[in-house]
Amino acid sequence: MKKEEHNAHYIAIGIRISYFRKLRGLSQEQLAERAGISPGFLSQVEAPGMAVGISLSTLFLIAEALEIPPYKLLQFDD
Repeated sequence: MKKEEHNAHYIAIGIRISYFRKLRGLSQEQLAERAGISPGFLSQVEAPGMAVGISLSTLFLIAEALEIPPYKLLQFDD
């Protein structure tokens, strides 16, 4: 897998985080607080077209804050 393909997955993860956050009616600030991460970092992760990598630990914290299993953030429509 090429780096460009990884970037597409990072973007897809950010889109999925944004989707579930909005589905729960949370602002970025609220989700960031619940997950114990900075709102600025969450904003970068969710920004369309920005490929920002996150650790598995952070992915798990976000999934827990969204009350979803982590795999839902990794389901790609390839």
